[in-house]
Amino acid sequence: MVLRSQPVSAARALLRRGLRFALMLVLSVALGSSLLAGEAAAARKAPTTISPADMAAITRQAEGFLAARDRLPELATLVNEKDWTFTRNLIHGPMQEVGREMLYINQRLLPADRPEANKLANNLKTAMAELDEAARLQDGEALRKAYIKVASGFGLYAQVLPEQVKVELKQI
Repeated sequence: MVLRSQPVSAARALLRRGLRFALMLVLSVALGSSLLAGEAAAARKAPTTISPADMAAITRQAEGFLAARDRLPELATLVNEKDWTFTRNLIHGPMQEVGREMLYINQRLLPADRPEANKLANNLKTAMAELDEAARLQDGEALRKAYIKVASGFGLYAQVLPEQVKVELKQI
């Protein structure tokens, strides 16, 4: 009789484990589905306007961005004169904060506008790095091409600034 109860006990234990596994699987699927549904609802509730606090932060950061953009004629002169040292000084000095300013602006834009703004910001940062590298290597042709990319990058990124910021700063 002992021999018969052992297979039955083993079968019951196996059945219990299987039921626990099935229950955990069902709970996991239910929890995952509810999380996805919650994310979808949050996505539908994405803001359609920028809050006043975010707009104020964007305006503050845009001031710095536009101040750096206003230094482009000075940078163009340095590039034309192939002034390697002062080109790098301008990039690492007054224009150094442009990447941080764009990051802060991008974080406060509407979610739908962020991918394009991030792409433009990355393109501008890459162009500035190329300009710096060309000045470091004292490569006049690369310096000229990189400057064109930088100037274009500033212009393109300025377009993603909200209209209210453009009006307030009257710079674009």
